[in-house]
Amino acid sequence: MGPIYSLPDLLDMLRRRAVVILVIAVLGSLVSLFLAARQQHFYESSEVIQVAQPKIADDLAKSTVEGSTARRMQLIEQRLMARSTVLEIVDTLGLYADLPDLKPSELVSLVRENVSITGVAAVREGFADDGTIAVLTITARMPSPEEAQAVAAEFGRRTIELSVNSRIEQARETLNFFAAKETALAKELAELDDEIASYRTENDVAQPGALEIRQSEIASLNEALLDIAREQIQIRRAADQAMANERPATAQRMLEEFEEQLATLTAQSDLLTRRKAEIEASLETSPEVERQLAAYDRRLQQLQGELDTTRARRNEAEIGFRLETSRQSERLTVLEPAALPDYPVTGGRKRKALLGGAVSVMVALMVAFLLELRKPVLRSAIQMKRETGLMPVVTIPEIKAPGAKRRSGNKGRS
Repeated sequence: MGPIYSLPDLLDMLRRRAVVILVIAVLGSLVSLFLAARQQHFYESSEVIQVAQPKIADDLAKSTVEGSTARRMQLIEQRLMARSTVLEIVDTLGLYADLPDLKPSELVSLVRENVSITGVAAVREGFADDGTIAVLTITARMPSPEEAQAVAAEFGRRTIELSVNSRIEQARETLNFFAAKETALAKELAELDDEIASYRTENDVAQPGALEIRQSEIASLNEALLDIAREQIQIRRAADQAMANERPATAQRMLEEFEEQLATLTAQSDLLTRRKAEIEASLETSPEVERQLAAYDRRLQQLQGELDTTRARRNEAEIGFRLETSRQSERLTVLEPAALPDYPVTGGRKRKALLGGAVSVMVALMVAFLLELRKPVLRSAIQMKRETGLMPVVTIPEIKAPGAKRRSGNKGRS
């Protein structure tokens, strides 16, 4: 403890250094009062937003907006804290109007420092964390309670608006994508049908529907040819019987009639045979044509499958878009609106002034103690006995005559 070993030593030091202690304590207290008077109060207001679950279960009607809630809220926060958005809010609410010299970058920094967006994760289902947020809290710290309330409410409103718009935009883009893909596939399928029809026409290949018709026509021709052959057989038998049983003149007349009938049947048979040959020739295709037709069929089935899948997904995207536009899916609702704060969150000025005064007194005592350490002097018999072990017999106090300084000054001049 240096030269201070007892309470009398401490009191003696305080008496000797009273001027220094008083000056430092007074100056420190004045500085504390000045800083406390210049201190600006800040008020905080918070708006609590709840992330509500969809009204319709995902198993019945699923939304096309994918991704976790935490990721979407992070993207919304980035858009809210963008430079253009922050400056727009500052202009709308007239923030920091008492600081006209602030640059736009400084205004943006102030708002970003005094506005915070925090989320509370929802309770996990199982062991996996799906990134779902249950509650979103927006806190604004401003010089006045009205500004704090207005800023928290504005950021809350913009958060809900951005969430709704982003979900609707994502659902609309999904629907537009599948609708455009469906249109492109339908157009491509129609062009492929036209190409197949042109190829069949160029190579004289029957259409799939006409193939059954021509095969049925061939069967009918075969039946007609079979009937003609039966009639020819019956006519020939009748001619043989006439030659055997009738008189020569009668038989000759009957043979002439039978020959005319056979000639007619032969002409009909030849006509039907030529028609059958034409149909059979139209049904015959080369291996190259068959391979190309098979490739066309595979491509046609592939496009039809893609078109069916795209139509199903387009229907799902349309349902998701309707869910978003009618606010039936996940949505943000204000659970606690921003309230007008009653008290500032910063410490009281009186408390800070008293604390500054106490610190000033402590600093003054420390300075006095350091001055004692810098110039240690034995000032009493007790200190001399403690330091040297010798007890002085007589102690003579220092007495300064009133004219001592004057005489010493005269000696110096002489």
